[in-house]
Amino acid sequence: MSAKEESGTVARNDVLRLRGILETFSQLNEAEDFHQYENAISELVKLLDSVLDAAQSVPGNEREENNAFEVVSEIYRYICSPSLDQAIVDVLSFELPKAVSKFAAVSLRLSDMAISIIDQLIVMCGPRDMLPILCNALGYSSKMAEASAYVVPPLSGLSKVFISIQRRQFEQIKEAIPIILNVLKNMSLQTDEAQLEGVFGKVVEIANSVHAICTKMECGMNEKLRALLGLYALQCMALLSASGSYNSSTSYSLVIQLSHIILFCGLSYLNLLTSYNVNTVASFVFEEDKDDYMGCLSHVKHGAALSVIWGYVSKEVSEATKEYLDAIKTELRCSQTKRWEALGTLKHVLSFVNLPWELKRETINFLFCVIDGHVSDKYDVELYEWSAYMPNVFSALQAIKMVIMCAPDPEYRKKSFDLLKRVLDDIPISQRFDILQALIRDTNSSSMVAIFIDLVRKEMHMEVCHSTPTENQVPETEGKARPNTSFWTPSVLELVELVLRPPQGGPPSLPEQGDAVLSALNLYRFVLMTESTGKTNHTGVMSRSSLQKAYNEWLLPLRTLVTGIMAENKNDYDQLAIDTVCTLNPLELVLYRCIELVEEKLKQSS
Repeated sequence: MSAKEESGTVARNDVLRLRGILETFSQLNEAEDFHQYENAISELVKLLDSVLDAAQSVPGNEREENNAFEVVSEIYRYICSPSLDQAIVDVLSFELPKAVSKFAAVSLRLSDMAISIIDQLIVMCGPRDMLPILCNALGYSSKMAEASAYVVPPLSGLSKVFISIQRRQFEQIKEAIPIILNVLKNMSLQTDEAQLEGVFGKVVEIANSVHAICTKMECGMNEKLRALLGLYALQCMALLSASGSYNSSTSYSLVIQLSHIILFCGLSYLNLLTSYNVNTVASFVFEEDKDDYMGCLSHVKHGAALSVIWGYVSKEVSEATKEYLDAIKTELRCSQTKRWEALGTLKHVLSFVNLPWELKRETINFLFCVIDGHVSDKYDVELYEWSAYMPNVFSALQAIKMVIMCAPDPEYRKKSFDLLKRVLDDIPISQRFDILQALIRDTNSSSMVAIFIDLVRKEMHMEVCHSTPTENQVPETEGKARPNTSFWTPSVLELVELVLRPPQGGPPSLPEQGDAVLSALNLYRFVLMTESTGKTNHTGVMSRSSLQKAYNEWLLPLRTLVTGIMAENKNDYDQLAIDTVCTLNPLELVLYRCIELVEEKLKQSS
C-alpha cells in the first residue's frame, strides 16, 4: 500500500469512528438516555485527542495534518446539519470549543476550521449561552503547551459573541474582559513574540466589537462601557508593546487601531500622562468589586505611557489620535507640576522589564524634549506641596537609574545619565539632597552609589561657587551661613559614614565597593578642605568629636583593610590580583590624604 493510500485509509478510519460516535448522540437523544451523554462526549474527546497527538507527533507531517482536517471538518458538517436536534448541539457546545481549538496549533486551516465550528455553535446556541463557555475555554489555555495558537478560536468567538448580545451588554462584557486580559497577560509575557501576532489580532477585534457596541448604547451604560474599553485598550497596548516586534508592520497596524479606540474613549495624550487614574476609572467601572479586578489591569499605566511614546515614535500613530506632540511637549515644558506627573507615568516604560529597549530609548528622548535642565529658583508649587509629587519623581529617578545600569550601549547610558541630572535639576534645591540621599540608600551597585555621591559633591561645589563674592560684591561676614546651604549640613557626613562604615558593621567590602568608597573619601576630603579654608563648620566636620570619629571609626579601619589586601596581592601576578591592585591604588592615595588632613586638624584643635 502506498503512503497516499495509507493516509486515505487512516483518515477514513478516524472519520468512520467519529461518525459512529456522533450517531450515538442521535440514538441517545431518541431514547432520552441523557445519562449516557457523558460517555459519548468522553469518547468524542478521546478520539479528537488521539488524532491531534498523531498530527503533532511529527511536525509538518502532511498525512496526519490532512487526517486531522478531515476529522474536524466532519464535525463541522455534522453541527451544520439542519436536522440536528438542539439538545445535541447544547451538549456538544460545552466541550467542542476546547476540543477543536487544540487543533489550531497544527495548521492555519485547522485554526480556521475551529473558528468556523465555534461560529456555528454561536448561531445555534445563542451568544449569551456561548459567552461563559468560551470564557471557560479561554481559561483552559493555561494547560496548553501552545497556548498562543489555542486561544485564537475562542477569542475570535468572543468578538462575535459581544457584538451579537442584545441585552445587558455592559454587565456581560464586564465579566468577560478580565478573563481575556488575564489570559493575555500570562501568555504575552512568557511567549515568543512571533507566535502572538494572531492572538493580538483577535484581541483588537474584541476591542473593535466593544467599540461598535458603544456607538449604539444609550448614555448611562455607554459611559461605563467606554471607560471599560479604555482600560482594556491601554492594558492591550502595554502587552502588545512588550511582546511585539518594535519594527513589525503588524504591530504598527494594531497600535494604530488601539490608538483610534483610546481616542474614542476620550483619552488625550496629556490626560494619559498627567491625570489618568486607573483606580478611579476601575472604581467607576467595577464599583465595589474593583479590588477583585485590579490584577488584570496591572499594566494600564504602562499602556497610558506607551500610547504617548508610540505617538512620539510614529507619525501615523499620532495622526490616528489627532494629537499634536509639539503642543504637548510645550505644555509640559511650561508646567513643572505636569512634568512631574508625566515623569510618574513614563517611569512605567523605563521600568518595564519585558519592553524592547528601542521604546525605552524613545522615552528617554521624549523626556529630553520636556525637561530642559535649566536650574531655576522659582517653582510652580510651594515646598509643602512638593511631598505630593515626590514619590512620582523619586520612582522615576529609580527607573532612570536602572536604565543607566542595564542599557545595552554606552551612548544610551550616557544620555540616560544626562536625563537623570536634568530631573534632579528640576527638583527644588532644598529637597534635592534628600532625594539623592534616598537614591544612595536604595542602590546596591557600587558604581551607581559613586555616581550619586559625586553628584552630591558637585552640588556642594556649586553652592560654594554661588556664595563666593565677586570683586564688586561685599564679602560675607566670616562664619555667616551661605544662602542655599541645603547640601552643607551634617547629613552629608551621614552619607560618608553609610559607605565607609556600613550599617551592617565593619569596614566596607573591598574591592567590590571600591568605587563607592573612593567617592565617599573624595567627598569627605572636599568637605574637610572647604570648611577649613572658609573657616566654617556647616557640616560639623571641623568639630574635634567629628574628626576623632572619622579617624578612629572610618579611616583607620579602612587603612588596615586596604593595607592587608594590597599586601596579599602585591606579588601575585594573575589577572584578578592585578585588577584588585589597580582598583585600590587611587583609593589608597585618597585615603592617606584624608588621614593626613584629619591628623593635622586634630593637632590644631588640641
